[in-house]
Amino acid sequence: MPIRSPHGRSAAYRVLWQWPLRSPARLALTAIGLLAVVVAATFGIGVTNGSVPLPVGARPTPSVAAGPVAAPAPALLPPVQELEPTTLPVSAAPAAALQVASRWARAWVRPPEGTTSARWLDGLRTTTTDEYLGVLAGVDPANIPATKVTGAAKAVTVAPRSLRVQVPTDALTLVITVVDTDTGWRVSGYDRE
Repeated sequence: MPIRSPHGRSAAYRVLWQWPLRSPARLALTAIGLLAVVVAATFGIGVTNGSVPLPVGARPTPSVAAGPVAAPAPALLPPVQELEPTTLPVSAAPAAALQVASRWARAWVRPPEGTTSARWLDGLRTTTTDEYLGVLAGVDPANIPATKVTGAAKAVTVAPRSLRVQVPTDALTLVITVVDTDTGWRVSGYDRE
């Protein structure tokens, strides 16, 4: 525990901050002084920035008659071409992407009784993006209505680096989104038709 002495720097600071607290008059005088300093500083900053007008006598008088000031013309930007998604014909669907969609759908359908969620996810790992595996981690495979794939994968929409593929199952038709990643074609989502 430090010893309080009447000498030294801390004693001098203590005297300064305790002075306004000795009487209500001193406190009011200190508050008015602080308010005056803040107003003066704000006014000074405003004058330097030009946001506060100077008194009438303090302004220099213009030597040339001032006319109406024209507003600057807005800068025109060059026209921007409308973005249109690039679609390719369905026949241009890469065979590798269709194979990935088929393998993913066969791994997605309800696994045999007793299969753990982790084992089900391991079956999807080689054909699914890492981001989408995180979403699928919350799925209980016992709740999947389909038990088998009943047809071939068919491209619905084809773009240069992605496509949507329909895969029929015994309960519903999956619409799978397959994207071209650094590691090859991977499933990044699915929907039910």
